[in-house]
Amino acid sequence: MPSGTDSGPAPDPQGSGRGPEGRLPERVAAIVSAKDEEERLGATLDALARITVVDLVVVVDDGSTDGTLRVANLAGVQTVKHQANMGKAQAMTSGAKVVALLEAEEGGAHQTDNPRALLFVDADLEESAVNLDHLCVPVVTGEADMAIATLPPQRTSGGGFGFVVRLARDGIARLAGRTMAQPLSGMRCLTREAFEAALPLAPGWGVEVGLTVDVLRNRGRVVEVPVELHHRVTGRGPGAQLHRLRQYRDVARALKVRGTS
Repeated sequence: MPSGTDSGPAPDPQGSGRGPEGRLPERVAAIVSAKDEEERLGATLDALARITVVDLVVVVDDGSTDGTLRVANLAGVQTVKHQANMGKAQAMTSGAKVVALLEAEEGGAHQTDNPRALLFVDADLEESAVNLDHLCVPVVTGEADMAIATLPPQRTSGGGFGFVVRLARDGIARLAGRTMAQPLSGMRCLTREAFEAALPLAPGWGVEVGLTVDVLRNRGRVVEVPVELHHRVTGRGPGAQLHRLRQYRDVARALKVRGTS
């Protein structure tokens, strides 16, 4: 079985990785899903502003109760506000819709007939988000339809015990024939075509696993790219364990749905 860093199945003869007219994406839109990230979001947005290929940033405030939206507005980026928390999959979908609307706006600053690649970013990456430029390269050069970041050991200890990772890795291998190094990584860049072909996204914490399976099944080329990214770890307290139980449930559900489709 191929390793997670190898290319996936051969793309469609019509040119997977290219837009509807066969063109490679020239620019990238970063979509930042954020809930109660007032303290870290500003540094993340400052870092994204230093990535040359990213010329559009959309922050989706997914039901925050702090100043997340205020921080995004002060940074001058595009924003979407969910009044209630709707989950990462809906935040990703909302952000992609805003990008499409801005690109279609006649005479708008972001108008284009060559859809941007989509870069999904965790809001708590802070200054390390600048390294996401490496993740964009395989997509804008046409080498991949989706690039997934693999992260180094984090500066703060306190991760999980690997149950959800094993479930996700084994499920992707069973359903799509690939063994991924970090199957739960949320930082990924992909073409608009690959993203839209995978809609609707798996709900809850199953979104990354579902997206990987769907892109691979759609004959997309998927690569994993080592990127120096750092974020806060979940920890191992009661709240963290509840989070992992929900994550396990959602990943299992996403795999089950794709296994019966």
